[in-house]
Amino acid sequence: MPANTRETLHYHSLARQFFFMTKGTAIFYVEGEREVVNEQQGILIEPMVKHYIANETSEPIDFLLVSQPDNDSTNDRTDCE
Repeated sequence: MPANTRETLHYHSLARQFFFMTKGTAIFYVEGEREVVNEQQGILIEPMVKHYIANETSEPIDFLLVSQPDNDSTNDRTDCE
């Protein structure tokens, strides 16, 4: 994820998502709360939870994302912004 970028606030009706940071530090905004997730740490986002990931650093970050069920097949993302 490029430096100084972010997703839009959204939620998934069905998908449970696990993010694992492989490089850098991400900021997750989960139901209005700020969560710092450092390299080699992860965060689980349950269905129906409003969230977004942000890279508030000057360097790119990398992460793995596992969604179950797969978001592409269920098309369950709802944007809130």
